[in-house]
Order: sequence, then structure tokens, then C-alpha cells
Amino acid sequence: MKRLLATTIVAFICVLAAHPASAQTASRKFGRGLAAMTTGFLEVPGNVYAESEARGAEGVPLGFAKGLGMVVVRELVGVHEFVTAPFPVPAHYRPVIQPEYPWTYFETGERSALGTPCPPTRTAARDRRAPAKKRRATS
Repeated sequence: MKRLLATTIVAFICVLAAHPASAQTASRKFGRGLAAMTTGFLEVPGNVYAESEARGAEGVPLGFAKGLGMVVVRELVGVHEFVTAPFPVPAHYRPVIQPEYPWTYFETGERSALGTPCPPTRTAARDRRAPAKKRRATS
């Protein structure tokens, strides 16, 4: 019975997450809230991953600390979005925190499949800094 319930919940979340990235609806907000309440623990490995990509080895303890703090935030925001799903608050059902879903940390590319920006990688951060360094050198 528990396995059937878990499978049903996962299938329900997958159906809600299948909306186009630009379509923010009450049902998507409801699904986001449900996902945040049930998978908030993914903030710890997600932040460790994001910080270690951005800062190298020194990002691991920082990511762990940020992840622990964000678990609480993700859970509370999940409850808020779950309860207020029928109401367009904030405007047009926009997500309260980014990334929209906690598993987005692990998706690759500049944008996730859901249309939200992924955490910056070390190479992306280096590419953004490179033109600034060249400008300073010529000034």
C-alpha cells in the first residue's frame, strides 16, 4: 500500500512538472509546494554540488552549511505554496525561491528542462570573468 501511494505521488509530481516552463499555473504552484515539502532534503547535496562547482573543494563545507539552512527555507516555502496554490500570490504564480525545484541543482546546461537557470559552473563563471579582465588590461 505504501509503495502504491509513493508511486502515485511521484507520478502526480511528474505530471505537474510537465507544463511548459513559461506557464505558471495554480496546479504547478501546488505541485511545486508538494515537491518542496517532500524533497527539501535535496538542498544539502544540491548546494554542496553548486558551491563545489563554483568554488572548488572549499565550496563543500560552505555548500553543506547553506544546504542545511535552505532545507528549512524550502520546507516552509513548500507549505506556503501548497496552501496558497489557488491564489496568484506572488503575481502570476511565480516561484518564491530559485531554483524552482530542488533537483534542478543536478541538471546540466545553462538552463534546466524547466526553464530555470542552473547553478553556475566553474567554467561558466570563468568565461563571464574573462572579458572583464581583458577590458581592464586595455584600459
